Amino acid sequence: MPRSQVSRRALLAGMAAAPFVGSASARAASEAAWPTRPVTVMVPYPPAGGADTTARILYAKVGNILGQQFVIENRGGAGGTIGEALVAKAAPDGYTILHDATAYSVNGALYANLPFDYNRDFEPVALVSLVPNILVVTPSVPVKTLADVIAYAKAAPNGIDMASSGNGTLQHLSLELFRFMTGAKVNHVPYRGGGLALNDVIAGQVKFFFSNGSSVVGMIQGGQLKAIAHTGKGRLKSLPDVPPVSDTLPGFEAYEWNGVFVPHGTAPEIVRTLNSAINQAISAPEVKERFEQLNIESRQSTPEEFRAFVNDQIERWGKVVKEANIKIG
Repeated sequence: MPRSQVSRRALLAGMAAAPFVGSASARAASEAAWPTRPVTVMVPYPPAGGADTTARILYAKVGNILGQQFVIENRGGAGGTIGEALVAKAAPDGYTILHDATAYSVNGALYANLPFDYNRDFEPVALVSLVPNILVVTPSVPVKTLADVIAYAKAAPNGIDMASSGNGTLQHLSLELFRFMTGAKVNHVPYRGGGLALNDVIAGQVKFFFSNGSSVVGMIQGGQLKAIAHTGKGRLKSLPDVPPVSDTLPGFEAYEWNGVFVPHGTAPEIVRTLNSAINQAISAPEVKERFEQLNIESRQSTPEEFRAFVNDQIERWGKVVKEANIKIG
């Protein structure tokens, strides 16, 4: 009788446990096989911008590597926070991912009462790209170097007008960083996008602009704009004669970056698979060549390295937003 009771208990326990074991096994198998269907890539900005451009180059290759389609969905608005909110609430199953930009590291300081938390609701996967700004000026302005620009601004009774792509953008933050580090008077002229700003700089209505470095190469090479310095490190392959701002202002650095995130709770196996595919893609010759043509730097990273990078960017730009008292809305 005791033996019968033990056997029955064991049987009942096994029956109770079986669904959980099976469920865990099925889930693990699904995660190991990911992706088995198309993946939505949320780009929280309009088409044809920097993030959209890098996404379309990158995920064509990632899709080939993983054998599934990665579908770009653009959901612009409110500095990227509309698209970010959608991913924050998405199922953490690897089928909705976020391809974001520098605004990710700025928005927390700019916007109050966001319906999500950057630290709590997202998991960093990989850094994709780094693009410096290029300080461009109207060709008729009598300056050739960054030292000339600083002297020109300090000599102007009312300072200089400098365009930006909008309040709180990296172009605006670069302007503020320039102001802090030089003591020059700079009057901020915000536009609704970089294209509109560039048109007015070419026309001479506003003569100075820290432009996204991937969007002005042709204009510089064609003589429509004069390039003074860029906000990255070293020399640019497409514009080797343009020095970094840090040659004159040590410590000055500003990159428009793109990186990949997934909703919090996504399985580590999926994160590792996606990270590996992204690192393979950015190392592929055809992707590297296309990126270099656009002044885009890429580097391989682990999720942990990307997390440290993002935290550094949040701290860096949060200080600038606070010191410049930048407010949205």
